[in-house]
Amino acid sequence: MAFLNETIRGAGPLSAIRATFAGLADTWNRYTVFRRTYNELSALSTRELQDLGYSRSMITRLAYEAAYGKNA
Repeated sequence: MAFLNETIRGAGPLSAIRATFAGLADTWNRYTVFRRTYNELSALSTRELQDLGYSRSMITRLAYEAAYGKNA
C-alpha cells in the first residue's frame, strides 16, 4: 500500500508572517547589494570609471541594476 505525505506550504496562521519576513529579508539583501555597489563605484576615480566605460553620473543606475535587475 502506498501512502502520500504532502505538506502544503502557505497554509496556516503563520504563513503571512513567514511571507512578510521573507519579503523583508529579500528587500534588505537587495539594498545591501545596491549600497555595496554604489560605494565601490563611488570610490573609483573618474579616470578609472572612464576606463570601464562609465561616467560618474551613471553610478546610481548601475548600482540599481546590480541590485534589482535591468528591467526593475
